[in-house]
Amino acid sequence: MIVRLMGEGQWRVDEALVPRLQELDAETERAVEAGDTAALHRALAALAGAVRENGERLPDDHLGASDCFVPPLDLTIDEARELLHGEGLIPDLP
Repeated sequence: MIVRLMGEGQWRVDEALVPRLQELDAETERAVEAGDTAALHRALAALAGAVRENGERLPDDHLGASDCFVPPLDLTIDEARELLHGEGLIPDLP
């Protein structure tokens, strides 16, 4: 699975990490629903950290599509509401 960290590049992560990423994604959704900017930033930082720590950074010239993305860590609640309509950031895999 390829994850784009906005402003940083793409990372290849093993699909075994997906359940953890989905848990962190749910934290971002709860933070947005609560209107809690600090919690949103913590959840996004944890999500990006999990990708960095468990993934392999791809070269900058890699042209493959991303399966999902993690927005910038300074995302506002309003921006997050626009991004999170329904599925969240991390899609369910078949």
